[in-house]
Amino acid sequence: MKLYLLFLVMAAATVLSPGPGVVMTISNALRFGLRGTLGGILGIACGALMVAALSATSLGVLLAASSTAFTVMKLVGAAYLLYLGIKLWRAPPFRFDASTDTHEASLKRRFIEGLTLQLSNPKVILFFLSVFPQFIDPQRDYGLQFAALVLTYAALVLLIHSGYALFAHRAKGWLSSERGGRLVNRAAGTTFIAFSALLATARR
Repeated sequence: MKLYLLFLVMAAATVLSPGPGVVMTISNALRFGLRGTLGGILGIACGALMVAALSATSLGVLLAASSTAFTVMKLVGAAYLLYLGIKLWRAPPFRFDASTDTHEASLKRRFIEGLTLQLSNPKVILFFLSVFPQFIDPQRDYGLQFAALVLTYAALVLLIHSGYALFAHRAKGWLSSERGGRLVNRAAGTTFIAFSALLATARR
């Protein structure tokens, strides 16, 4: 494995950069508290592991090579982001002093949401396909190196998203009013809709 520290810095910067997963984590932290973010963060991390596995197979190569396959996957991801955005826009303003709906904040529900978000983004597969090979030494075991990079990336997702969740949880006092709750819902919803539009118009 080559330039591992460089990979660590680049992967951390990628995970830190605002994206649909970050928006989901912050939104869950504000709406459901720290415990309510766990399922989504685990879903995003597991999605990264699954996407990495796919990118190492013929499916990843197909998405990279086929314009049709990429377009279909891209539109599926854009539609899901649009759905999340509209859902947040229409949601009633959350109140931090009210009891959280245990069904809405359930680990399973949030996990599936995070997993679906990650799996419906073809850009993630292309990231693994285009970036990972640059840090793999062809003279050494490919599988072992690939696994180490993927596990590093997933660990960074867990660590950095937990940091985002903690920050949002501590900042929720600033948004304790009904107006603040509506603002958070609509800001997150608008961001998801914007990401949907960007993904729908993205090129490889």
